[in-house]
Formats: sequence, structure tokens, C-alpha cells
Amino acid sequence: MKDYLRSIIKQSLQQFDLSDNNIPEIQIEKPNQPEHGDAASNIAMNLASVLKMNPRKIAEQIVEGLKHDEQKIQSVEIAGPGFINFRYAENYLFDELADILNKGSTFGKSDSLKGKRILVEFVSANPTGPLTVGHGRNAVLGDTVANLLEWTGADVDREYYFNNAGRQMRKLGESVRARYLQELGHDTDLPEGGYEGEYIIDIAKGLVKEYGDSLVGSKEMITPFKGPAEKEIFDMIQATLKRMNIEMDRFFNEQEVYDDGSIDEIVKKLREKDLAYDKDGATWFRTTEFGKDQDTVLIKSTDEPTYRLPDIAYHANKLDRGYDQCIDVFGADHIDTYPDVLSGIEALGYDRSKVDVIVYQFVTLVKDGKPFKMSTRKANFVTLDELMDEVGADVTRFFFEMRDPNTHLEFDVGQAKEAGEKNPVFYLQYAHARIHSILRKVEQEYSFDIGDEPTLELLKHESETALIKSLLRFPEMIQSAAESREPHRLINYLEDLASAFTSFYHDCRILGEEKALIQARSALAKATAQVLANGLGILGISAPEKM
Repeated sequence: MKDYLRSIIKQSLQQFDLSDNNIPEIQIEKPNQPEHGDAASNIAMNLASVLKMNPRKIAEQIVEGLKHDEQKIQSVEIAGPGFINFRYAENYLFDELADILNKGSTFGKSDSLKGKRILVEFVSANPTGPLTVGHGRNAVLGDTVANLLEWTGADVDREYYFNNAGRQMRKLGESVRARYLQELGHDTDLPEGGYEGEYIIDIAKGLVKEYGDSLVGSKEMITPFKGPAEKEIFDMIQATLKRMNIEMDRFFNEQEVYDDGSIDEIVKKLREKDLAYDKDGATWFRTTEFGKDQDTVLIKSTDEPTYRLPDIAYHANKLDRGYDQCIDVFGADHIDTYPDVLSGIEALGYDRSKVDVIVYQFVTLVKDGKPFKMSTRKANFVTLDELMDEVGADVTRFFFEMRDPNTHLEFDVGQAKEAGEKNPVFYLQYAHARIHSILRKVEQEYSFDIGDEPTLELLKHESETALIKSLLRFPEMIQSAAESREPHRLINYLEDLASAFTSFYHDCRILGEEKALIQARSALAKATAQVLANGLGILGISAPEKM
């Protein structure tokens, strides 16, 4: 409908003989108050400075020139200083409701990004330990954004970027070796800065079981321990992701950009452009050329690259693979550093606008307003599996999605464990299950099939109309959440939809009415359940039919 309204407004604007450059974006919004109509545009006010006319006079001329389908638009009105308000025709509402019932599980999908290849890189934790609560928001945000983009027609790949070399991995190998020796009775201390989690002991026990004491005298001090530890930890990570309904398409090892020569090639190209130079034994990137206050080290004086260099190479690799858009999901600790990577991409001749960065704020576990700590055998952190054991996978995922990524998230464990309406995920799941319970009663008490052609024109009550209009906003909300990379918008919509259904069910009986009205209202309930299920599916959350 928004596209339709834009098209008829644009057609009417032809009377003003404006060039395309002089026509501002035609915005269509839902009025804050229902009595003002179903959709509104402020285009007349936006054109006032261009046309040097009173905005209300512009609005009058636009409305006079509108050629609209009366089967879609019932009326057009001018309000205030020049808002153009539209009211939908009843037939349009009924036709669209029938379309929801016809499309079912595909309702809400669009082709707006058809033909676009998009890579979403998220989680990207090195294999040094299990995924923690700190990784949870990243994982869920990345996967849900990928789901939203798929619903808007894009071909999406999910990728996990990791580094299995360097100091962290050496410490992992040394830590497992120390625990292995301790299991065999040797008096050995953990290395300074080593990993203390119980999972390290579990890995060491597995090595003792498989190899006995044969690794004690190994000339390779770390390799026999680092490799098995990496594999076991990655198995743990993938199991945790699967439990959260997340499946990666590819795991990309940072080592690849060293092995294929990309690192050396990038430094060479930057030097050729006079954007890399040597100073104090280090190699510097001239980031001052891109607006930064000071230049940035690419390779330390120890000949060890900073993370920026392989990250630049990795992003070049992604764009070389032909993706139209590459989306990175980063925590707030990257907010001052990722621009260096984008500058590197730009310096190499790539279009930096093809790299989109989602930065999210961190998560705090609380209960009764106080920091919440679980009993954990996994050192000084809470794992995602422990959190899911505590509150469930659906609830864990939902709570990570329910707030704007740009805001700090307080994960209230007490609220998450509630099984009633105070828990927002149960509120939505219960609404879906409740509708299916109603539909089962209808099927049990009446001989007709809900799927028979319902007379939707009987749905005249204001609560029925409000619910239909709420259902029709679903495709628009998917588009909006996908474009903004903000899944919480979809959650807010689903909560409004569940509330609209509650009002409808309170005002409009289903059981005990005339057959035709029962059928029509059952069809409306069925459409509501379908949209709830579609929305929960995008969020990666189950939609139970019984609770």
C-alpha cells in the first residue's frame, strides 16, 4: 500500500513540473491517532520551500490531482498545516486478509533485495573456550538480521571468522598441556595468563584417555594439545549455536589471508599509494588521510601484524567473492577501531559503502535489579549453555533480540524464568497457542471446515478492522527491521498484534455466533496465528500450538 500511495502521489506531482532532483522522498507513515486515517504523507510541507507556496495549498492541489483506486482508498483528507491522510477501503482490507490466508507461511516475504548477495559475519569468537553470555547478543543479532534479509529476497550467507594462531591459541595449548600433565600426576602449574576453565580439564582428561602418557615426552610442546583443544572447543561452539537455532554456512580461518599472500599484497599496495610507511621499526597506515587524528600501526616492531591488517585482507576477500553487501556484527569495544578497516578497504579501491557495521552494546545479567551470577564451573564467566539451561533457548534468544542493539541490555533472569504474561516471549507464544486452541474448539463443535471460503465482508466491528490493519503491517515491519538492522522492531510489532487480537477476542465472540460469522472470525484468528508464527520464525523462536 505504501508503494501504491507513493506512486499516485508522484503521478499527481507531475502538475508542478518538478525535476526528479527537486522531489523530496515521499514518506508514508501511520498516523499516531487512528481517527486521522490509516496512512499519511507530509510531502506538501516538504515541497513548500521548493514551490514557494503555502503547504496546505500544495496539499489541496496534490489531492485534486490524485487518481486512486476506490477499491483501495476510501477517502483522502487534508489535516493541519498540510498532511495528506488516507483511509483504506473495506474491500481492500478484505482482499488483503484473503491474501494472508492464501500465502500462509510465505506472507510477509518480498523481492525487494532479490538478486542481492549478502554476507553476514557474526559471533567470530576464537576457539579458546565455550561461547559466553557476552557472545550471545552478537550471535542472535547476526542470525536474525540474516533471517530478515532472506525474507526480503536476498541470498544470504552466514560466516564465522576466527584466528587459530597467535598468543591466545598458544596459551590454550599450554593450558591443556599443563592440565594433561597434572592428570598424570606431574607437579605442573598453569602458565601465566592461561585458561582456568573446567573445560580445559575435560579436554586434558580426554587426551589422557586417548593417548595415555605418550604425549609427555613429545618434542612438540604445544601442537599435540592445541589441535585437539581447538577441535573440541569448536564442536562445543557449534553445538551451542545449533541449540540457539543458528547454523553457519562457512567458517573462515584468518590464516587463509596469510597463506594466499593477501597480507603482503595489501601492504605493498598501500606503500605504492604512499599510505603505508616505516617508523620506529613498525609499519604504519596513514589513517590521517581518512580523517583520523593520528596514523595507525599495521605491523608492530616485533613484526607481528595488528588485527587491522588481516581484517582489511579479510574484508577485501569478502568483496572479491562478489557480495553486494558485507555486514559485520561488532561489540561496542570495536566502535573506535573498525573505521580503520573501512579506511583500508577504501584505500585499496573498494567501495566502503558495501561494508555495513552493526555495533551493539553489551549485556548484563540481573535478577531483582542486582547483578546475577550463576554457579559455574567454567571459570569467571557464564556460558550461553548455562543461561539456556536456566531459562530455555527460546527465551534466551528472545531476550537478546528485544532491545535496540544501540542500547545496553539488562537480561533480567527473573523475568526470563517467568512462565506468564510478564515474560514477553511467553506472551507471544501463548497468543499463538491460544488461537490454535480456539480453532480446535471450532472444529470440534461445528461440522464446517475453517478453510472453506469465509465471508470476510462480515468483519465490520472496529476491533476486527483494527486487527486486519495490524496484520497488513507485517510485510512493512519486516522491511523496516531488515533495512535498519533492528530486530526489536519486529518484536514490538508482534506485541502490538497480540494485543490487537486480545481486544478482538474480547469484543467479538467466535463460538456461539451464526455459522458465517464464526467462519469469518475463525479465518481472521487463523490469519493472526499465521503472522505470529511467521514473525516468531524470523526471530528464530518456536511457535507452539499448545502450552
